[in-house]
Amino acid sequence: MDFSIKSADKKNSLNTIKTDCIVIGIYENGKPTDEAIELDANGIVTQALDSGDISGKAGSVLLVGSPAGLSAKRLLLLGLGKKPIGEKDFRQAIDTAIKTLKPLNIGDVLIALPFNTLSNRDLSWSIYCILSEFHSQLYRSDALKNQKEPSTKIQKVSFYIPSEDMAIAREALHRAKAITDGMTLAQDLGNLPANICTPTYLAKQAKTLAQTYKFGIEILDRKQIESLKMGCFLSVAKGSDEPPKFIVLKHMKGKSKEAPVILVGKGITFDSGGISLKPGASMDEMKFDMCGAASVLGTFKAIGELDLKQNVIGIIPACENLPSGHANKPGDIVTSMSGQTVEILNTDAEGRLILCDALTYAEKFNPAVVIDIATLTGACIVALGHINSGLFTRLDEQHDKLAGDLIAAAKSSNDPVWRMPIQDAYQDQLKSNFADMANIGGQPAGCVTAACFLERFTRKFVWAHLDIAGTAWKSGPSKGATGRPVPLLCTYLIQRENH
Repeated sequence: MDFSIKSADKKNSLNTIKTDCIVIGIYENGKPTDEAIELDANGIVTQALDSGDISGKAGSVLLVGSPAGLSAKRLLLLGLGKKPIGEKDFRQAIDTAIKTLKPLNIGDVLIALPFNTLSNRDLSWSIYCILSEFHSQLYRSDALKNQKEPSTKIQKVSFYIPSEDMAIAREALHRAKAITDGMTLAQDLGNLPANICTPTYLAKQAKTLAQTYKFGIEILDRKQIESLKMGCFLSVAKGSDEPPKFIVLKHMKGKSKEAPVILVGKGITFDSGGISLKPGASMDEMKFDMCGAASVLGTFKAIGELDLKQNVIGIIPACENLPSGHANKPGDIVTSMSGQTVEILNTDAEGRLILCDALTYAEKFNPAVVIDIATLTGACIVALGHINSGLFTRLDEQHDKLAGDLIAAAKSSNDPVWRMPIQDAYQDQLKSNFADMANIGGQPAGCVTAACFLERFTRKFVWAHLDIAGTAWKSGPSKGATGRPVPLLCTYLIQRENH
């Protein structure tokens, strides 16, 4: 879909613009916006309001066909709620507008809304919100189907923007498009079946990104991983015939001595649970266990499109977790890259085993910040459901700042997180009689003890952990990857650069 900016000036009067549909706003109690007043020369809007068919409440709509005096074929009056427009009302209005237009025979749309009258939000946010909603409603997960019906006939969407705001709008549109393109990549990868999206396939996708955007790239194979003594990662990989891959992407556009931000994504391309086998029902959804890795690749696509002037490194340990004669067994003890030993009490707690070696590897870059992203625990779903991703950091000034920055980015991108505790008292649950630690801490506070496990490998840098088990994909009739937390990660990096 093509998105563009159209200047609101005398040459582009709303009455003379040729388009399949113009979307204009109505405030609550039937008060027209400035844009609505502009095209009301023939009384079209006044007549619609006098009919009482639209109240102006957020999400109310009235579609006018063949509006007299307009070059546009249709006019969609959209209720925006009270002025100044609240964020929730604006989202509801946009959601309803797209649902109304999507099934119609409409090829192009002009959106003429009062973007600068939102409460506590600006033009850039409004444009991102609209692109995000179009992406959410029109994304297709049926790439492997032979027979596909188009989700909509809409091919072009334009924003009607005051001429003095054109530069801001163009930059906002560029950023929003980069983020939604990154989400699309993350969703496409997440939705692929595990017989296609293998560790090798992820490595190929990383190579393609590196070639397109001139990233640095390293892909380590089993022998190289062995030479680094990543015993925890390799212990998970050894149950599968698919070779493991350790993927490192580098976008080094910041100052030469600037410490990088490192994104570490869990890349379990299929998780059977291993010897601690999962129940068969819904096991197909374990193809989504690489959504952390997919979110890193999606974020790097956006980084490449935006050409951010900072140093960002992506690290993806990728393998399968399958049962076999070579697989981990409950009670096995393995040695991590850090030298710490781990007793494997449950082979289905494998994500933390591949991440701990990746986090130790991150030390070599002397990072400013490390953020790991993982579909780590079902316990996080129990705690937070499918709305908030779990955000875990240590409790000190540096980590409070990182948590605050991530929460601010989450609010701005509508990709919410909730901060969860990490305290030494929880570490006792990871005690082992035979190794430095166990890989599980029992049922109580399962997502917290998983984060505490990872925390033991991050004490040389500032770190945050995002548990996206409840937010990376949806089950049921709308089954599929969501692309989260690509918006959060991209917005965090953009805001970091701007400050």
